[in-house]
Parts: sequence; C-alpha cells; structure tokens
Amino acid sequence: MSSFLLMPTPLQARRRMLGRSGLLLSGAAVALLAGRPALAAQAADGAQDVQILNTALGAELQAIAAYQVGAESKLLEKPVLDLAVTFQGHHKAHAAVLAKTIEQLGGKPVAAQAKYDFPTDRLKTQADVLRFAAGLEQGAVSAYLGAVPMFGNRDLARAAASILGDEAMHWAVLRQALGEPPVPAAFMA
Repeated sequence: MSSFLLMPTPLQARRRMLGRSGLLLSGAAVALLAGRPALAAQAADGAQDVQILNTALGAELQAIAAYQVGAESKLLEKPVLDLAVTFQGHHKAHAAVLAKTIEQLGGKPVAAQAKYDFPTDRLKTQADVLRFAAGLEQGAVSAYLGAVPMFGNRDLARAAASILGDEAMHWAVLRQALGEPPVPAAFMA
C-alpha cells in the first residue's frame, strides 16, 4: 500500500486545520482576500476577526512555504516551476493584504513558522510535488465552498465565490499538469 494513503491528504489536513481554527472565513477575511478592504472594514468584528485573519494569514504563509519547497526541490521542470512560482506569488499577495489589514484592525500579524511539517520525504518526482500542491488548492476550494452560503451579505458571498473561482483554477491547472482531467466532476463536493 502506498505511504500516501496512510497520511492525511492535503485536503484532509487543511480541512482539519480550518475546522480547528474556526475558519470558514469571516466576511472580513473573504473581503480582504478579494481585494475589497473597504468591505472588510465594514465586516470586521474586532478581536475575533483579527484571530480569524491571523489564521488565514498562517495558512497563506504555509502555502508560500509549500510552494517554496516545490521550487527548491529541483524536481520541477521549467514550465512547472514557473507555474509554482506564479501561484506562490498569489499567496504572497494574499498574505501581504491580510497582514496589513490585521495591523489596521489593531492586531499583530502572525509570523511564518520556522519549519513546516511537509511530506518532503515523499516528494520524489515532479508529479508528487504537483499532487501535493493540487491537494492544498483543493482544500482551499473546499474552504471557500463552505463559506459562500454562510453569508447574509450578498457582496461577501460574491467576493468569496470570486476567490473560490481562483482557487479552483489553480487546482484545475495543477490537475492538467498532472495529466488528469482538470475538472473531475460536474459538481464540487
């Protein structure tokens, strides 16, 4: 049996992390990630939103580190390496917006961990790295899918759906790079 089957998938790990943190993103977090800071300010709910934003920032910092591991692995061919660096750039942009907003709300942004527990010993090929990244992006899709229907404010729901679309595109592109059908089903679960 493959050792990949014995460890939690990136999707399962991300769901657990999001569940433990209470992050099925707040309106402020979604508005921030959608580049709508004015809407975020309206939706901000003091210390709780700072905590949620810091959890989101922590996840973004983890994603940045994960893409760095892939980039430094020497396993990625040039076009795939460029793709990984591009997606890492998206996560860096999200992290910068989150950190700035946390400060504006009077909070202190979390810092990146000194070391993350990635399955680096199981990353032996380009396909392994792509599968790992695709799982992280699938987890992000799942988190936003859960958040969209929770909003009473339709503007926040639209912002979350916009981000969900971006994460779904990342996931589809990574699946395509793996030679898998980019859109595996008619509906997201």
